[in-house]
Parts: sequence; C-alpha cells; structure tokens
Amino acid sequence: MEPTLAFVESPVQLLNILEWAHADALATERATFAELTVVVLSPLDPMSRGQLRRMAELARDEGIGVRWQEARGGPGALLRTLRELGPAVRRAERVVVGDPFSRYVQLLLALARATEIVVVDDGTATMEFVTQLARGERLVRWHRKGRAGLRDRVFAPVSASARRRLTPGRGRTVEVFSSMPVQAPEGVRITANDFGWTRSRFGPPRLTRGADLVGTSLVETGVVDPGHYLDAVAALARAHGATRYFAHRREAAEKLRLLSESTGLEIVRPDLPLELIARRGPIGRTILSFPSTVVHTLPLALADTGVQVVVCDIAPEWLTDKASPRAQGFLSGVTDTARDVHRLTATAHTAPA
Repeated sequence: MEPTLAFVESPVQLLNILEWAHADALATERATFAELTVVVLSPLDPMSRGQLRRMAELARDEGIGVRWQEARGGPGALLRTLRELGPAVRRAERVVVGDPFSRYVQLLLALARATEIVVVDDGTATMEFVTQLARGERLVRWHRKGRAGLRDRVFAPVSASARRRLTPGRGRTVEVFSSMPVQAPEGVRITANDFGWTRSRFGPPRLTRGADLVGTSLVETGVVDPGHYLDAVAALARAHGATRYFAHRREAAEKLRLLSESTGLEIVRPDLPLELIARRGPIGRTILSFPSTVVHTLPLALADTGVQVVVCDIAPEWLTDKASPRAQGFLSGVTDTARDVHRLTATAHTAPA
C-alpha cells in the first residue's frame, strides 16, 4: 500500500498540503513528509503553473515526493491520467485532496479505496463544501449560477460517488484541515490550520510604512462588474496610500494594465502564494483586501508581526447579472466570519477623496 497520496491543482492547495503534513507530523509523531506523495494535476494558465513549480520545489525540500501530471494536455489527457494514476490511487491508505469540487478529483476519488480521506483548504470554497456535505447536497461551487447543465447531469453519478467517499462511513474517516470558520458535519474531524509550517520556515518580515492591496479574481469569475472594481481599487489606494497591488494569479492582464494606468499602483505578480510572500516580506503595515481567502489566512500567517488586515465589503450594486443569487450572502459571510481584521463598508472605501 502507498501510505498517503495527495492531489493538488493550485499553489494554495499545495501550500495547505505542506501545512497539513507539518501539523500531522507534530500531532502523531509520524514521518508524514516522507510518507507523502503529491500529484500535481497541472492547470494550463502560466501563472498557476509557475507558482506550482515553486511550491513543488519547497515540497521536495521537505522530503515529499512530487509527481507532475500534465492532466490537461490535449484530448487524451484525461484517460491517460486516470490510467497512469489509477493503480496508485487504489493502493493509497490515505488520500488528501485540495478541491473536492474538481471533476478531476471526483473521478480519482471514485477509484479510491482509502480508509482515510483528508480535505485541505482550497480557500473560501471549503466553507461551502462543508455546508453542502452537512446537508447532503450536490457539490456545486458558490459562484455557479443556474440549473445543472448537460455535462453536470452526465457527470452526476461520479459526483455522487465522490460525495459518498467524502462522507464518513464504516471503515472510513474524513478530516477537514482548514483555517476557515467551519462547523464539523456529523462524523467529520475538523483540524485547525494555523500556518505553523509557514511561520516556522519564513520571516518575520520587514514592514514598510505604506499599505499593500490584494487583488481578487471576482471580475474574472463574472461576479463583480469590472468598472465598479476599478473604481473601488482606485478609492482604496487614495484613501490608504497604497503603492502596490498584489495580483491574483487568475487576474486578466488587460484588467491589470488598466488598474496600473488609472491608479499608479505597482502591479506585483507573486511567484508564490501570498501567505508566503507576505511572511518573507517586505510587506506593508496595512494589507487591504476584498472578501477572499486571505482575510482568514493572512492574520494567521502574520501573527505577532503587527500587520493589520483590512477587508473591504462588496456592495450589492457591484454584482453582475451573471452572479449567483448566493454571491452576496456568501461574500458577506466570508467577511463576517473573519477574525483579527478591520472591516470597511463599501460606502466608506468608495467615498470621494
């Protein structure tokens, strides 16, 4: 049997695999890093691939085996990936996943015989996953709008099978490793992610006098109107003296160009997840963000550094017609449940200078 097999599709997921392995090793005195093999189901966008390669280097430095799988490299990639990974998945005693909503992960879970399943954070989506699991609902990302399409209906049996494997049962335990404020569904073990690995390996950072602004992909996912977003970023930069804008890896180049031209902000394309960038420094004494994962993770990664994280509400009128009816409530919940942050209302941070 292969002790532990993990599947990741984003840099943040791989960071949280490292955090989980660190916490598991401390709690159980197991050689978790040495027993772990991480399979990177590589995405196509260059920014994600670049950050994943950097994260893979850090994982190998910890003694973790890393396998890079070109899972999306053409029409035959899916079947080739399932064929190549199938034997290892069936042998694994413990399977760790970073995105239970991923169809790739759900297909692999359908092959798994593991007695232990671990879900690590994939950002705020973990909050929605835990809620849906507790209610026995179909696994659907929060920003999806409308009824299930044809592909969803065809895939439904696989998704249902994955959901059963993500539910505790006879001879199977399920753990959620999270820095999010989640309530455990019946039988699920919740383990807190306090970013102990990040804090033990990096920093503390040198702090600058100014403020830094964290970007979001809410425009790219069709949730927030581009014009409202640009106006809000400009207002925040003026009000707080922000000089740098840390772009989300999914933000479009054209949007970032417009941001730079209209605000004068320096656009920074991080080569690692922001938690590591901030911990290594230099970083502003104030970090401004819209509702996103970092309003939960940065206060943990930057504990005892004196950095203040400020979260800025999304006004209802900023939402597009394509936004899910759940979007406003979900985004408000992200902010409402954030700990150790300062909150700005939409009115406050869009007021004229």
